[in-house]
Amino acid sequence: MSDEELAKDLGPLAALTIGIGTMIGAGIFVLPGPAVERAGSLVGAAFVIGGLVAVLTAFAVAELGTAMPKSGGMYYYINHSLGPLFGSIAGWGNWLGLAFASAFYMIGFGAYVSEFFPLPAIDLIVITFESAQVWGLLGAALFVTVNYVGAKETGRLQNIIVLSLLGILTLFTVVGIWNADLSSLTPVNAEWYNELLPVTAIVFVSYLGFGQIASVGEEIKNPGRNLPLAIVGSVVFVTILYGLLMVVMLAAVDVSLVAGNETAAVDAMKVMMEPFGLASIGGAIVLVGALLATASSANASILASSRINFAMGRDRIVTEELNAIHERFSTPYRSIALTGALILGFIAYGDVEMLATAGSVLHLIIFALINAGLIVMREANPPEYQPAFRVPLYPVTPIVGAIASIALIRFMSGTVIALSIGFVVGAALWYLLYARKHVTKQGILGQYVQGRADELPDAAVDAVDSVEPDHANPTGVKTAGPDVTGDDFRVMVPLANPRTEDELLTLAGAIAKQRGGTVHAVHIVQVPDQTPLDRGATQVDRIDAESEKLLARARENAETFGAPLETHTILSHRSFEEIFDAARTFEADQVVMGWGPHAHGRVESRVDELTHNLPCDFLVLKDRGFDPSRILLPTAGGPDSVLGADVVRLLQSEFDSEVTLLHAVGEDETEAEAEAFLKEWAAENELEDAERIVDARSVDTSIAAAAEDATLLVIGATERGLLSRLLNEALVMSVLDDVDCSVLLTEKQRKRTLRERLTGLSK
Repeated sequence: MSDEELAKDLGPLAALTIGIGTMIGAGIFVLPGPAVERAGSLVGAAFVIGGLVAVLTAFAVAELGTAMPKSGGMYYYINHSLGPLFGSIAGWGNWLGLAFASAFYMIGFGAYVSEFFPLPAIDLIVITFESAQVWGLLGAALFVTVNYVGAKETGRLQNIIVLSLLGILTLFTVVGIWNADLSSLTPVNAEWYNELLPVTAIVFVSYLGFGQIASVGEEIKNPGRNLPLAIVGSVVFVTILYGLLMVVMLAAVDVSLVAGNETAAVDAMKVMMEPFGLASIGGAIVLVGALLATASSANASILASSRINFAMGRDRIVTEELNAIHERFSTPYRSIALTGALILGFIAYGDVEMLATAGSVLHLIIFALINAGLIVMREANPPEYQPAFRVPLYPVTPIVGAIASIALIRFMSGTVIALSIGFVVGAALWYLLYARKHVTKQGILGQYVQGRADELPDAAVDAVDSVEPDHANPTGVKTAGPDVTGDDFRVMVPLANPRTEDELLTLAGAIAKQRGGTVHAVHIVQVPDQTPLDRGATQVDRIDAESEKLLARARENAETFGAPLETHTILSHRSFEEIFDAARTFEADQVVMGWGPHAHGRVESRVDELTHNLPCDFLVLKDRGFDPSRILLPTAGGPDSVLGADVVRLLQSEFDSEVTLLHAVGEDETEAEAEAFLKEWAAENELEDAERIVDARSVDTSIAAAAEDATLLVIGATERGLLSRLLNEALVMSVLDDVDCSVLLTEKQRKRTLRERLTGLSK
């Protein structure tokens, strides 16, 4: 099979919303009631302490993520640094922790739906379901089903939900500040001080979302910059938001209204909006926000769970059978179904406080291991460990982060502590009795200890040896695909349509041959949002059937043009947009692609117009039977026409083409001036031997007439700007759709200002 690459789909905003979208659901809408009941007006301090503990680990995750941006996130970092024994603990903890958290979010969701449609309790003798549980079970079943069948655009919907939610919380904060009276805060009593850290342990579930950013680290653009910003930034943002909201709420309404109230945010908003005569409207707005928050948090957690399962299956800690992809929906259906079953069971038998605490304790164990893993990577310092971001105040920050994470568990109930110990023992036994026989990866810690066996105590070396995999191979961070560095000229060809690939490869091969370069044939396979890209990469049967038909033909065609060929398959959650990232990944000098709905005068999409510069030169072929024997090249000057001339010279050298240059006389130009311009332009672009035509008619008419005898029309991309093209969809002169020959659109890489992109006007 061809080399497979994973696409960089997520920008900084998308990565940030993954973290915020998960974290923002629990803290303000579900936890104030039980938290205030125990800690009173100190609950804001509990959220801030929880945020400080989380941000210590966020720094560690950010450093590890920039060095190892892999799907699986925190599980992968622990497994890679500490070895598969601790990887087993982290993997199971992350997976079950997400299931507990999802159940917690859905019970909160059910409590708010019950405000609209309360249901009577359902007594099944052995168990009784309250209204919130019934709605939670129904909601969880719905979201599991949505992820199971692979509904489209879930990532984009998540962004919309998060932005809407931030608007609602901003309104809540403004109204709360308007009503707030800090002097009315209930005085703190000694009992609340005693409950501060235990409540912190409960509300800590609010800060699990930044781990989901790490789980999709391999899909983030420019991870060296965007990953730390998204991880640390999301924790800091949510910590400030939670602290502010708690203080504002308790300064605006009485503590007794919030304490023990499952829908405290709605009732608080009603009280705060009452002076404006908008109590019902205010309550309804917050109610919608609560439903969005809890639903988006649950959906994000279910979505992330399949990535954790995949990473564990990839490392053989669990069977890869669990990660099978559905033939119809292309989603990891077994993983999603099993996670869904766990969530439904936890909703049925758990309550808000128990589920929140269970989710917190499992992730606190993982956070402690993350900090330990960072210390191992720093001290072992393997050659491949080159993080773009480094934790400040090392080693103090990770040491304090590990201690704080374990210390917070101490303040949980005895039952929860016992369950956490039982979980660690169970995960370790799973590794020793099952996974150890199957895994092959050896962690950096094991390599470090065994490599210094003569220097370290025998007890330490024996302990490491006793838990090493039965078939251990040293592990390292390896990059997929070929080495794309070097000075050779690279022509990238995105392949999608077997009917046009021959012509595209012929064109690309001719260019590469003349320049002494290489053709990179790239097939972009779109993967549903629910399926992690790494999981898609393992579906050899499905992808091979699609990619190999294209890429095998590409390899056959390579023999006809004599230029070296490399083939790649890229797994992406996008399609056309991925071409731009692939061009950057392979450091392409030119991209040769087929004409489609994306190619209307420029090869950039409208969003790309505003946010990116073209990564390299682009050639877009509208194929009507590729025949370069008689080439027409219209020109009025400009960089795109120069690129067209470069391409025409190469085709002329390869195919002995007849070349005709065309210049339409401008409004303020005489025919003599036009002839002089065309002669000079031909000399500058080494096309003196080409036939030259100067036509006084309109550009459209001139091209249509000259193209009657041409087999290929080569023309530069329109210089019109975005705003003018939004008003008129004729992005390329209409004559291009009327000519009978093939059309090659050329657009040269260059940087343009925002003003130039919007208006098409030069400075």
